[in-house]
Amino acid sequence: MTPVRIGARGSKLSLAQAGHTQRRIAGLLGADPLNAAEVERVAPLIVITTSGDRIQDRRLLEIGGKGLFTKEIEEALLDGRIDCAIHSMKDMPSVLPDGLCVAAIPVREDPRDAFLSREAVTLEDLPQGARLGTASLRRQAQSLYRRPDLAVQMLRGNVDTRLAKLAAGEADAILLAYAGLRRLGMGDLPKSLIDPKESPPAPGQGALAIETREADRDLPWLQALRCETTTLCVTAERGALASLEGSCKTPVGAHAWLEAGGVQLIVEALSPDGRLRFRHAGSAELSQLSDPLASARDLGLSLGQAIKDEAGDAIVL
Repeated sequence: MTPVRIGARGSKLSLAQAGHTQRRIAGLLGADPLNAAEVERVAPLIVITTSGDRIQDRRLLEIGGKGLFTKEIEEALLDGRIDCAIHSMKDMPSVLPDGLCVAAIPVREDPRDAFLSREAVTLEDLPQGARLGTASLRRQAQSLYRRPDLAVQMLRGNVDTRLAKLAAGEADAILLAYAGLRRLGMGDLPKSLIDPKESPPAPGQGALAIETREADRDLPWLQALRCETTTLCVTAERGALASLEGSCKTPVGAHAWLEAGGVQLIVEALSPDGRLRFRHAGSAELSQLSDPLASARDLGLSLGQAIKDEAGDAIVL
């Protein structure tokens, strides 16, 4: 059996979600997923430090965008040093390097943002002028839209670092992806969760991307990892991202779900200061006569384009 070498970042969260997927891959390759030595032999995990991990004192938009979490890992894929990579889908740029693809999107975790604070239960409960810690331009803009009095502070680092800064009083509240907290066994920490229809999360939030070389796209173990529902929803959300040329300089949120035989999608983009918000919602019927993935992507592209036409440069930092 030829081992499948898995590349991932070395953060605690990345290793938690990569380890879960590593065991699934090993099981699909015929190994015992409960035997750690066998798992590591069949599906070895290779830790790769990315530029986004090394630079922690600035926002991603200041140093090159979300691709800094994938660049070195994608180079290892193209060089043949690894056979697949496991990323958080929300870290994936809308355009991938030639020769690479997202071959599988497994079942999604909860996509919502989580609100954490020492005392306040919701964003509305924070006192006037409270300090909100986040490195996400989207979370900043959505929070300022709801609470323009807040003082938003740049807060990067891994989950433990951000929680420690909150405990030390460096911020009155922080926002994190609930999926990450759940994967780390910290799902009980949030004081509340943000309604994804009121404030849509990042496109693809809560989902993982299994990236491979194009030639490996349809290997049996990759096909077995795919979740059709998650793939449809993420495809719609990332269609909106592509239309809006979403990057760390554009506050974009998108939330899709399946209902009544179709995919429903809400997309919003805001001015970075949160004063302006542009929202469009729509649905696409999924039938046996059409390509469901193409329909989902077209829905996202059309809603994203509608916002772009309406907002112009107002949503770009």
